[in-house]
Amino acid sequence: MKSIALGLALFCVLLSSLAQIAMKRGMGAPAGGDVGATYLHALTSPMVWVGLVLYGAGAVLWLWVLSRLDVSVAYPLVSLGFVVTMAAGVLWLGEPFSWLRVGACTLIVIGVSLLALEA
Repeated sequence: MKSIALGLALFCVLLSSLAQIAMKRGMGAPAGGDVGATYLHALTSPMVWVGLVLYGAGAVLWLWVLSRLDVSVAYPLVSLGFVVTMAAGVLWLGEPFSWLRVGACTLIVIGVSLLALEA
């Protein structure tokens, strides 16, 4: 049962990362408008809504994960979202690649792997 919960936790992390990418794409480049214009743009952007739905789905599934795993195991898995989102930003959004970021993400993966050994 724990392996299913760990798999679903990783799926929730993926949903969260996809939500970030969808919302970023939905917002596009800064329009230079005021705060109200920014939020109006967000509310009328289909990709922002896709991102919000993905977040919602991830949150609902996360409740099941929390009912099956210790929070001290489950929550550190959320940090893998940094790794997935950084890679997606570089690959899909054309954000700058940096070896320093890769090193930081490697440390995150090592830490999460050590915690998962105990699960």
